[in-house]
Amino acid sequence: MHGTTLQRASRQTRDLVATGYRFYVPNYKPRQMILDYGEGSRLYDLDGNAYIDLGAGIGVNALGHGHAALVKALTDQAGRLWHTSNIYFTAPAVHLARELVEASGFAARVFFCNSGGEANEAAIKLIRKWAAARGKQPHEREIITFKGAFHGRTLATVTATVQPRYQQGFEPLPAGFVHCEAFNDEDALAALMSDNTAAVMLEPIQGEGGVIPAKPGFLKWVRALCDCHGALMVLDEVQCGMGRTGKLWCHMWEEGLKPDILTSAKALGGGFPIGAMLAGPTVAEVLQFGSHGSTFGGNPMACAAARVVLHHVCTPELMDNVRARGAQLHRALEAFKAGHAVFSEVRGRGLMIGAALAPPWHGRAAELMEAAREKGVLILQAGPDVLRFLPPLNITAADLEEGLERLAAAIAQFVANA
Repeated sequence: MHGTTLQRASRQTRDLVATGYRFYVPNYKPRQMILDYGEGSRLYDLDGNAYIDLGAGIGVNALGHGHAALVKALTDQAGRLWHTSNIYFTAPAVHLARELVEASGFAARVFFCNSGGEANEAAIKLIRKWAAARGKQPHEREIITFKGAFHGRTLATVTATVQPRYQQGFEPLPAGFVHCEAFNDEDALAALMSDNTAAVMLEPIQGEGGVIPAKPGFLKWVRALCDCHGALMVLDEVQCGMGRTGKLWCHMWEEGLKPDILTSAKALGGGFPIGAMLAGPTVAEVLQFGSHGSTFGGNPMACAAARVVLHHVCTPELMDNVRARGAQLHRALEAFKAGHAVFSEVRGRGLMIGAALAPPWHGRAAELMEAAREKGVLILQAGPDVLRFLPPLNITAADLEEGLERLAAAIAQFVANA
């Protein structure tokens, strides 16, 4: 097991990093490197350093970097038409809408936007519009979300996000959200349901909250509870959808389950910004002319890319790879857990895996993430105590093995230096 030795930052890199820190709003802390280009599951910086990418742009680059079919689709579309607005139809958007609806197994219509936050914002507006159309007063349009959830950064979606660190300083927050303090707890949710509940909104696997899957049967139980109370079931599959777990949508592991609304983004465009809200028959006709919109939603460039991603994700070959590589990753992390006792739990599904740090290492996920980068492998965190792995869905066994070898070297050094 070995890592790699990174070349020292060049003057060009140092100057660009300094310029970025000077002119960016300081809400991010980018690593002191300048990524230059990518090939498959590898990224290269300006100084010639090569990295195994086990984060895929936070689950965005589903087909890796420089995928030939994606490059061709974008290049061909770039030579034809970039943008028209939603005053007009374009062929890529029309085809993608039909293909998403047909592949979804439940949806009747789709709304296009540009991100997961926008898709969830559209879902929230749709819920309230649907409740209003049923004669519900504003206080009867409550949306229940769960502790640990992450639904976006707009004021409405950050309110739906039950994580105070994302909300502090942005008060007053919008009304109409009820927070369930216990994910996967039937009794806790049932106690909150009332005649004022318009919808329950949740992630089948909580991503930013620590890669926490819904326990078997929980989603179906939520569906039945919503039906009992006349409420909508809304699934945020921005991170866990688009093949990430080995099926097109994560909720498909619960056979026969159908939500009323599903949101998608991240991997949908393979790296090109696009979001989508899929609406089932109960709510498909609610947003009538003028009720909602998006200037760039349904952009033909984004839709051309998304069609390629959807096609590949729906192939048995890619889904078999997700399951096989997911098992490979899970085994390796369990071995690290046994060998170094740095992890207390490995959880997730497919290529959405979280490794929770053991108590002696709590709060140090960012340090370990940086140690991994210095060994030539890029990983993520999900809060201060969890390492998160979201590799490209088409990562090869060899690339994943090399990335895990580099990670093993990083963990060994990290533990030795603690």
